[in-house]
Amino acid sequence: MFKFNRGLVIGKFYPPHRGHKFLIDTAKAQCEDLTVILCWKPSETISGYQRADWLQKIHPDVHVKAIEDNKLADDDSAGWAAFTLKVLGFVPDAVFTSEDYGDPYASFMGTTHVLVDRNRTFIPISATIVRKDPLASASFLEPCIRAHFARRVCVLGAESTGTTTLARALASHYKTTWVPEYGRIYSEGKLTSGAEAEWRSAEFMFIAKQQAALEDALAESSNGLVICDTDPFATSVWHERYLNKPLPELDAYAVDRMYNLYIVTGDEIPFVQDGTRDGEHIRHAMHKRFIEKLKQYDKPFVVVTGSPEKRLDTAIAAIDKILIT
Repeated sequence: MFKFNRGLVIGKFYPPHRGHKFLIDTAKAQCEDLTVILCWKPSETISGYQRADWLQKIHPDVHVKAIEDNKLADDDSAGWAAFTLKVLGFVPDAVFTSEDYGDPYASFMGTTHVLVDRNRTFIPISATIVRKDPLASASFLEPCIRAHFARRVCVLGAESTGTTTLARALASHYKTTWVPEYGRIYSEGKLTSGAEAEWRSAEFMFIAKQQAALEDALAESSNGLVICDTDPFATSVWHERYLNKPLPELDAYAVDRMYNLYIVTGDEIPFVQDGTRDGEHIRHAMHKRFIEKLKQYDKPFVVVTGSPEKRLDTAIAAIDKILIT
């Protein structure tokens, strides 16, 4: 039996953190039906709709409404109460907050105020602290939100240049997740028949989106850093290689995905044929093309060469710099 029929939680959730989760979970435990209103402003760096999607994912049993801030003053409790009732279309039986404004706000709505963890005793975090240093606050974020803030490093290079070896080593060093190359699995499956492969642009678009989806899923298990063995950008370069032309929609999709650093593996090491690779004759051209396109789109990158140990040390030094900025 619930204490209240219809309840309300309202806030910016910029971004949602486990303090917000505690508040919403506490409210839902007491309400048969709970609505969460998220107020957002166009100037904020994380869209209100993205934050609402996160809240709905975290709390599938509540109603989430994303409402653009109506420019009322924060201390205008009467105005906010009137605005809230207009949005809801009903008077809630209770409003749950962790703030001092809760009492006058609830009073103007003619409802009960339930104060939850005002002093942040149970969950000592705030959205301001999270925004200041998301990685330091990673333990207070749900997986989908932690993935959004994660620093992403992509290791890419021509065939047989040690990208997978380096990606694995980096993930082990930083004790975090790494993202395997989806295109390799796809290619191996496609080439099993022994027939000469004919590639279509749609396949590259599919591979790029699957690579991105795999990355986003694994980012939820990361510690705030994700190591990627290739990305959609690399897929766009391979499209050029196999179809002898760029694919504008793939280029646009790839450029929109942001990475903090690209690590390009050098092509000076011996080539090893595993049965699926094109061959050493195009390796240098591909290495050169990766660097050309990274420069074209002003992507941050570093080239690593030498022994596996030297490559790892160079990559770690570059990654450590982005982790402290």
